[in-house]
Order: sequence, then structure tokens, then C-alpha cells
Amino acid sequence: MAKSAYLLVAALALAHVCDAYKVLVMFPMVGKSHQILAGGVVRALLDAGHEVTQVTPFPDKNLPPNLRQVDISGSVDDQFVKMLNVTALLEKEVKMGISSMKGFIEVMNKIVLSDVNMVKLMSDTTETFDVVIAEWMFCDTYAGLGPVFDSPLIWFSSIEPHWIILSLIDESVNPAYVPDSMSSNVPPFNFVNRVKELFYQAMGLLFKFLFIDSFQSEQYEKLLVPYIAKRGKPVYPFDVVKYNASLFLGNSHVSLGLATRLPQAYKPIGGYHIDPVVKPLPNDLKNILDNAKNGLIFFSMGSNLKSKDFPEVLKKEFLQIFGGLKQTVLWKFEEKLPNLPSNVHIVDWAPQQSILAHPNCIIFITHGGLLSTTEAVHFGKPIIGIPVFGDQFNNIDRAVKKGFALRVDLAYDMKEHLRDAIDVLLHDKRFTETAKELSLIYHDRPVHPRKELVHWVEHVVKTRGAPHLRSPALDVPLYQKLYLDLLALVLAVLYVLKKIIVKLCCSRKKVDKKVKKN
Repeated sequence: MAKSAYLLVAALALAHVCDAYKVLVMFPMVGKSHQILAGGVVRALLDAGHEVTQVTPFPDKNLPPNLRQVDISGSVDDQFVKMLNVTALLEKEVKMGISSMKGFIEVMNKIVLSDVNMVKLMSDTTETFDVVIAEWMFCDTYAGLGPVFDSPLIWFSSIEPHWIILSLIDESVNPAYVPDSMSSNVPPFNFVNRVKELFYQAMGLLFKFLFIDSFQSEQYEKLLVPYIAKRGKPVYPFDVVKYNASLFLGNSHVSLGLATRLPQAYKPIGGYHIDPVVKPLPNDLKNILDNAKNGLIFFSMGSNLKSKDFPEVLKKEFLQIFGGLKQTVLWKFEEKLPNLPSNVHIVDWAPQQSILAHPNCIIFITHGGLLSTTEAVHFGKPIIGIPVFGDQFNNIDRAVKKGFALRVDLAYDMKEHLRDAIDVLLHDKRFTETAKELSLIYHDRPVHPRKELVHWVEHVVKTRGAPHLRSPALDVPLYQKLYLDLLALVLAVLYVLKKIIVKLCCSRKKVDKKVKKN
């Protein structure tokens, strides 16, 4: 009996070991918000008992068991993050154009994949992974990591689904009702906006055709193919490899975005980075929030943008607005700020989730990053958005459309607009009610998004790449999707019929002429 029990325990232990997978998680973007998302993926997989190797520009010193990090901080720097200075953006000194995009794409491709530690990882033929998870940041080249380690690939998107990422697992969405990732238009579109969205997508396709596709194919051949060949694996063209991902995990949810038509291989898991259990506040912040009897307004420009970089005139005007309120204001500010009104408190670091979770927090003033808007919906808080760059405009405009936010544009004359927005949210309870309704929609899911993340990662491994989720659209050429072959056939038939009809008519005329002569 004891022997049987021992064998049973041993079998269960062995089964547990067999269910633990080796996962490569690659989030190379130098941005704290992206690393928060990366940390959420890593924690979820570690908690599920898996072994994780993380490629990161922000390595940790004390690592938990089953986590190994590949440090790429020596090759990439934060030049793109440094560009995101509030005053520089306000003065239009930073131009996010084609040239800066090309530079960013080159860093994400050539610089990251040439890093000495990354090269060491790929060169080791004994390194194996059951699955690779790579953040998509305008870099399709990471699709080649799947063949390098002979494992399925899962893409991760940090923003709402858009035409570029969906075209990697299905086909592009219709610009008549789905905005570009950098667009602030919210459907339904009028005629002008429909044309704009079509233009954005057309220009994006042209940019991909003229620069991105050829560049990334070249980087794939130079930086990844040698390691695939070194392992004795078949080498496929880049145009085949980049469409071979198992699925996309998206940091999105319908409560935040649009009810976009999504393929089976796209899985929305927005909010997975939020801790299921709210962490307690530090004593000083707990006292501030507990004593905010008239409510607390929390103001933060996120992890990349810094409030200290606001022009001095705006800092003074903000303090004038806040000082005139009976509510308590907590401002994430990265340096000492003199002459603070008695109801205003500053902190250089703020546990945002714990602050938003407090019942006395009533308004969230934010830059509109997707993490912040997700956390606002998670905790049911109305927001005032001050978008600055990237998808923030789109996030805030969607939030305004949904009815739980107001938008205030970054400008030197924004003082009155901000004052009015605060006044509206304080007195019009519809914004708070809508935020709570959306929070209900957000939370009403079969499972927590963190569990769903783990489920789909494990599902891809168990099913050897989840080929059953692959869209048939990937195997149909564009000319067939547009039925151009049918159109060509119809035109050819019409042309032949025309020739026959013309010939018959000409023959008929000749016969008629002969009859008349006779």
C-alpha cells in the first residue's frame, strides 16, 4: 500500500514537471510602461510553474526562481524615451516623422538582434524553448526567433488591435470603421475621416513596401538565418516566416476599445498586468487618501512623461487651479515643488493601482496611456485626459466617446480648459456612473485575463503551434480575395462576345447589301 502511494505521488510530481514549459519572453522596448507589461507576462508564467527566459533592457538584480534574464541594456538606449519631454512636445521640437520611425525600426531590428547577449543566446545550440513570446513594436523580424529555437511564436501587442498586426494573422481591417493605431478618429466616421483613414492605411502600406519589408527581410537573412542553419533546421523565406505566428495576445478589451472584428488567433487580455490583490498603500499615502473627506484627485503623466518637464507657467497655473479646490490633490511630480497649497501633495513615485483602488480617489488626470486608461476602467474612475503622443490621443478620444472622460489638449492656454473639466467631473455624476458601468463590463469575464494569458500560451504549446487557429485568409492571394481573376474572366468573355457580336453584325450587313443588289 505504501509503495502504491509512493508511486502515485511520484507520478503526480512527474506530471507536474512535464507540464512546466520553457518560455522565451522578449520585450526589448526601452520604456517603463512596456516593461510593466513584460513583468505581467513573466509573473503570470512563473506563478503557473513555467521556466522563463526574459530578454529585457531593464535587468533585475534579485531574480525569483525559474527566471533568467538576457540583458540587452548595453546595446539599446532610451533616446526615443528622452525625446518625450513635455515642453519639447509642446513647443513642437520633437517630430515623430518618417525619419524617426525608420531609426526606431532599425534599433528594434539590427541593434537588438546584434546585442552580444542576444547573439550568445541564439548561438547556443543547446538552448531550447517550448514557445517564444515577442512584443510587436513595428518589428516583424522577431518572427524568425521561432525557427531559431524550433518553437511556435506568440506575438504580443501593447495597444488596441489595428490593421498592421491583424494582417500578420489574418487580413487587414476595413479603414471605413477601424482607425489607424496612431489616429484619433473615433467611428462612425464622416466622409472626410473615412478618406483620412484610407489615406493613413495606404501610406502605411506604401512605407512598408518601400522600406520596412525589404529592410526586415534583409535583417532576417543577416541576423537570424545563420542561427537557423547552424541548428540544421530548414530555412524558409521571410515572407513565409512572418505569417507563421500561432496567435496574438493583445493588451486590449472591448470595454476600453472598439468591438472590432477579430480573427480566432487574436486574444484580448487587457488588464492582465493589474495585480488581482490590491497592494496596501504606504502609510504616508494611506493617511492622505483616508483623510481626503471631499475626495482625492490623482494627477500623473505616466512613467515616460514627467510632470517636472512642464513649462514653469503651466506648473504655477496648475497649482492655482488645485489650490482653489476643496478636494485633495495628489500629483506625481519628480522633484521638489515650492509653494504647495495645503491641499496639494506631491510624490515622485506613486503606486497607481493602489491609489485608484481607494474609494476616496474620485478623478484621475492622466496622459492617456493604455495602461492608465485600463486601470481607470478596472477601478471605475472617470478621467481627464491630456494626450501627448502616440496612441494616447486615440485612447482618450475613445474614452470621451464612451462617456467616462474629458479631453484637455496640451497647450499654454489650457488652464481654463482644465479647470472647467475638473468642475464638470465633480458635479456631473454621469461620468462616474459610466466609469463604473464600464468597469462591470470589464470585470465580467469567464476568467481573469492573467489566467487567460497562461491558458493560451499553454494551449499553443500543447497543440504544437495551434495550427487550427490559423486563418485561411493568410493562404489566399490578394487578387483572389478581390476576385480579380473572376473580373478578368468576365472581361475576357465580354470581349469575346463583343467580337462575335461585331462579326455577326458585319456579316449581317454584308448579306443585307447583297440582297438589296439582287
